[in-house]
Amino acid sequence: MLITFEGIDGCGKSTQIELLKSYLEEHHYPCHVFREPGGTELSEKVRSLLLHDDLHMNPVTEMLLFSSARSELLSEKVIPLLRDGLIVILDRFYDSTTAYQGYGRGSLEIDQIHTLNNIASHAVVPDITFYLKISPQLASERTRGSEKDRMENAGTAFFEKVCKGYDVLAEQEDRIKTVDASQSPQEIHSVIRAYVEQNL
Repeated sequence: MLITFEGIDGCGKSTQIELLKSYLEEHHYPCHVFREPGGTELSEKVRSLLLHDDLHMNPVTEMLLFSSARSELLSEKVIPLLRDGLIVILDRFYDSTTAYQGYGRGSLEIDQIHTLNNIASHAVVPDITFYLKISPQLASERTRGSEKDRMENAGTAFFEKVCKGYDVLAEQEDRIKTVDASQSPQEIHSVIRAYVEQNL
């Protein structure tokens, strides 16, 4: 089973992933967690390029680098684990590319991005995607004072476009479950846990 988590920075993805991982392992479901971009030696090097605050890059270049890191992670780690019947949890997947580089940056037409996503993911589709929905304003309050990377410094107007992209995707894709991320961590975890239990 492939479970992915989506949402803008400050929505609580890391917390929810750790809570779900602990819950699954307590119930004897081994799982593996990876972040995007990252998860392999090559993908981590690409990550450092993408998130380095001093670098400026063309939006198409940015999108292709994210996709390259994804392809490496899927081929090296995720696909073999899924073939072995294990649970994989990803902190971001190709919905981030659609929302950030598509709706946020306007890099390419959305249909073109969907095609690229299919290629970079080796046609792997998540079984469940949890979209932790939060306003850019609340997310900014939660992350105030923390060190921000290049993507996180993109500004409120950019993140409003990203949120719109996620909302559109959630309407189009049945696998995407929207969760109100303004709730407490335990309330959010209860919603996620209940849905995962139904699908194990």
